[in-house]
Amino acid sequence: MAIRTQCWSLLALLLLSGVRFFSPASASPLVGVNYGQVANNLPSPDRVVGLLQSANITKVKLYDADPKVLRAFRGTDIEFVVAIPNECVRQMADPSQALAWVKSNVKQYVPDTRIGYVTVGNEVLTGNDTTLAGCLIPAMQNVYAALRTLGLSDKVEVTTANSLAVLETSYPPSSGRFRRDLAGPVRLLLEFHERTGSPFLINAYPFFAYMSEPKHISLDYVLFRPNAGIVDPGNGLHYDNMLFAQIDAVYAALEAAGHGKLIVKVSETGWPSKGDPQETGATLGNAQTYNGNLMKIVAEQKGTPKRPDCALEVYVFALFNENLKPGPTSERNYGLFKPDGTPAYDVGLDCARLGPASTGGQSSSSSSDSFDNPNDPSSSSTFSSFSSATVKIPTFLRLLLFFVAAFNKLSSLSNSVDKHRKDCFPCGGAFSHKDWLAWASSALIIFPQDRRRQANGGSKREEGPWILSFPKGDLDFTSPF
Repeated sequence: MAIRTQCWSLLALLLLSGVRFFSPASASPLVGVNYGQVANNLPSPDRVVGLLQSANITKVKLYDADPKVLRAFRGTDIEFVVAIPNECVRQMADPSQALAWVKSNVKQYVPDTRIGYVTVGNEVLTGNDTTLAGCLIPAMQNVYAALRTLGLSDKVEVTTANSLAVLETSYPPSSGRFRRDLAGPVRLLLEFHERTGSPFLINAYPFFAYMSEPKHISLDYVLFRPNAGIVDPGNGLHYDNMLFAQIDAVYAALEAAGHGKLIVKVSETGWPSKGDPQETGATLGNAQTYNGNLMKIVAEQKGTPKRPDCALEVYVFALFNENLKPGPTSERNYGLFKPDGTPAYDVGLDCARLGPASTGGQSSSSSSDSFDNPNDPSSSSTFSSFSSATVKIPTFLRLLLFFVAAFNKLSSLSNSVDKHRKDCFPCGGAFSHKDWLAWASSALIIFPQDRRRQANGGSKREEGPWILSFPKGDLDFTSPF
């Protein structure tokens, strides 16, 4: 039987024999990354598009609203957190300047570039400029008002990233309380979050706790490795890692302040792969273990002991090693990737590759799979043509295009299928329908990604692209069904 006939037979059988499309009840939130650019040797943003897509990273947090980055990611499925730097927070206390900023840095890019959050400042409440704390809430209110004026407040949320230093006590987790000297601005901040439904962001680094007390804190406890853990005497909850304990200390502080319904998200966490002699624990092996285990936990949708049903949303610090960052050696060695795009260590991102440099000033939205890599001679031009744009077409036509693409890809796999057939039937013969289904069960999975966003105290469901998964990679249809 010819390979094309067999391919059509397989596709028909997939539809008629119980193999079905399904949407997971609760999709795993993907790990995001912090994309800092304090360096002089980083790849251009249009090349970073390919790196993130091939690594299946769909959430990126910036420390500004770099127009080169936001333009490069037009048409992709990657969601951004854009930031108003600390030095600009004071200006945002003026409503007209806040409106101008939102027009220039948000309005002109959406919806082509996905922007989900604006963070107003970073660790403002615990920074060196104590006068800036008084400007934070007015700035956030003005940015939110600007988004409402422009009709974007239902798509873009406003928040700010906080250091764990906002807590007066954090151990045991149940004793978590906000600092009394920050009572005024913290109260206004929590009221803002409650009113707008935006999350409370924290930058949490177990590394710093371990580095300061390596003799009293178990390395296994901070690296998510098996250990005895601790039991919180206040509520009897068991903790086997420090990050969960830190998050639950924030939840306890929110409850004590009367805002226990707020959602906590981790805007920064990570581990350096290199440090100065006094930076105990800053090693490549520890960085690999921390970030690798963290990604596994997030993929498993594990909540904390206090909020077991609330899956984590985490942004790892950072995407690249940044060679111009001031401070100790560790500050320049938090990256998951080196500037040349190769992984700094193995956390399962070995398949990630920098994309080609754009010749037109704007990166196209390519799929996050190896089949569409222009540098890969085995790339499928058929798949590339489908994965380059988001289109609004009827569902039945999308399904038709989907099966046409599947047919072409299966046809391109004819050599491997023929080899598999010869291995299975050395004396001749052909696959029966059962044989084809057995092969398909291990080679082909079709499912839609499911994304959830917490907003206004509820859950908004966003059904993402359909994925056609083969042993060598994925085809990502960027137009959602």
